[in-house]
Amino acid sequence: MAKIFYSMSGEGRGHAARVRTMTEHLRHEHELVLFAPNDAYDFLAPIYNRPEITGVEVRRLPGLKFYYTQRRLDLAKSIFRGLNFLGGMGRNVRETAAILKSEQPDLVVSDFEPILPKAARKCGIPVVSLNHQDFLVSYDLSSLPPSLQWYAWAMGLVVRAHHVDKQQTVVSSFFTPNLRPGFHDVVQVGPLLRPDVCRAQPSEAGFILSYVRKATTDDTLELLKLCDRPVKVYGLGKRPADGPLTFHEIDEQRFTEDFTHCDALIGAAGNQSLGEAIYLGKPVLALPESSHHEQMINSHFLKQMGVGSWTAIESFAKSHLISFLDGLSKFRENLAQYRGRTNGNPPALAAIRQHLPTNSLV
Repeated sequence: MAKIFYSMSGEGRGHAARVRTMTEHLRHEHELVLFAPNDAYDFLAPIYNRPEITGVEVRRLPGLKFYYTQRRLDLAKSIFRGLNFLGGMGRNVRETAAILKSEQPDLVVSDFEPILPKAARKCGIPVVSLNHQDFLVSYDLSSLPPSLQWYAWAMGLVVRAHHVDKQQTVVSSFFTPNLRPGFHDVVQVGPLLRPDVCRAQPSEAGFILSYVRKATTDDTLELLKLCDRPVKVYGLGKRPADGPLTFHEIDEQRFTEDFTHCDALIGAAGNQSLGEAIYLGKPVLALPESSHHEQMINSHFLKQMGVGSWTAIESFAKSHLISFLDGLSKFRENLAQYRGRTNGNPPALAAIRQHLPTNSLV
């Protein structure tokens, strides 16, 4: 049994969902300590910090966060707070290095989180990077519009700021274009899928699933009411039904059940949700915020694969909805080549296990 320290970004649930997937596969073989900021801590701590759960502990760690003003992503505020976070990086790394020296983990795994891997390198502990964001520097993005290529280049500087010397870089993504020259050693894997998703038997039960951000406007909800079938809305909490819309608290089991049996997904364009939708064979109408460039990139690849369509949520109109619903049959035809075949769990686990001490492998 090895001791693994595993950190992640805390914005949204995508990072935490990936980490939870790996944790569920590893926790019966090894001891894990998860370092989680913000939303990720709020999601994982109630799951694992319970007396009946052994072998996993969740600890809070400082992290970057997106900020919203009047229901829109506030880039200026997010960048300003991000600079404050970077200003405290040295102190946080030193404090975390002291923990590593005291507890001596065998391996550090990081999902786009800089403090723990930087501390690990100071202590001579091996590091595996397993995330989605490294696609910005390692993937050939020449098929994107110039504005998004420029964004990828700029954000690539941020990604490189997270980098330390590591044993392995693994990129989990629902899209897998060619690697750029010089990145041949990057391991490309599909989405990291929750166990319930892997076991699912998908069907179409005559309703749309919508997973939206808390900042979603009433105008968007009014458009969703124009769907030709019921819509189950997650992300806005429980509230009274509004015509064909019903609103549901985030409950992982119920959400997965609805995901498995919905006709299609409408909502945010995170890599994790799009990856699960493609694995389950669900067409997607992606609604990224125009200022959320990573989700804009995800949306472009979604369309290139022919498994869904997209529009910036600020431009969402009835015509987009009707066009998407009219195209469901074609999207499902294109999804057939991906459905049930994009599970990135086995190769990601293999990449982690090959860097564990040989006497700890099961």
